[in-house]
Amino acid sequence: MPDWFIEFPSEINLNIKDAIDKFIRYLLTNGETFFEGIKEVLKGFLNGIQGVISRIPWWLLILIVFILSWRTSRKLGKAILYSALLFFIGAMGLWPLMNTTLTIVIASVIISIMIGFPMGIWVSYSDRLDRMIRPVLDTMQTMPSFVYLIPVAMLLGLGNVPAVIATTTYALPPLIRLTSHGIRQVDNEVVEAAKAFGSTKWQTLVKVQIPQAMPTIMTGLNQTIMMAIAMVVTCSMIGTTGLGQEVLISINRLETGRGFSAGISIVIIAIIIDRLTQGIVKKGEAKIEQ
Repeated sequence: MPDWFIEFPSEINLNIKDAIDKFIRYLLTNGETFFEGIKEVLKGFLNGIQGVISRIPWWLLILIVFILSWRTSRKLGKAILYSALLFFIGAMGLWPLMNTTLTIVIASVIISIMIGFPMGIWVSYSDRLDRMIRPVLDTMQTMPSFVYLIPVAMLLGLGNVPAVIATTTYALPPLIRLTSHGIRQVDNEVVEAAKAFGSTKWQTLVKVQIPQAMPTIMTGLNQTIMMAIAMVVTCSMIGTTGLGQEVLISINRLETGRGFSAGISIVIIAIIIDRLTQGIVKKGEAKIEQ
């Protein structure tokens, strides 16, 4: 029995690694000015967000979380719990690192919204585009997150700027998917009624379809935020500062307590943001049902 019947033929060698490496080297050689420009713009963007967050007093941030929790859940116990958990992060001495992590997450989510929201609307209006972009989104969601670090580190160096690009790429697909899905699921009779009353395509989108689809869109935003937070630790491998870097240092030094403290802080941030966004989604669904 021939070897190729059991083992894959060694004569077949589709080498895509060299092609990808050559393409990255081409970008490095010919796009240095372009990528430096992107790096400076993103650096200024990050510094602006960091400046705003760092100027918010710790007690005010806790108060904001308390008020938002109370308004979204109407449960005093939850509001007190989330505020206490946020206070707990500061009590462990991780408040500045939490601010840095929030800066990266916020920047990534803002860029994701700027790209994903209009892209989702565009996809919702085109079945052909939906068929084309679906495998791309599937690939982006199933690709190991570590893979995104390689090209951004080569093109933009190390630090928080490439982390924003990698995090955005990783966290973008849910927002595109659910924005498109939400708009497509709006009742056709509602859309036809709006058109019958003389609404233009733009007015129908802004005043009917987007408000009706908002709970689904917010669910997509919630998933994007959660994926951005999950990417924080991974991005520490390319020099990202914040809580993720604490986890990486604790791994290198085998400091269990240090790693657990940073890890539980990331979990607390994720829980608070998740519950707040889920509360907003539920309030939106309740308004639509009314």
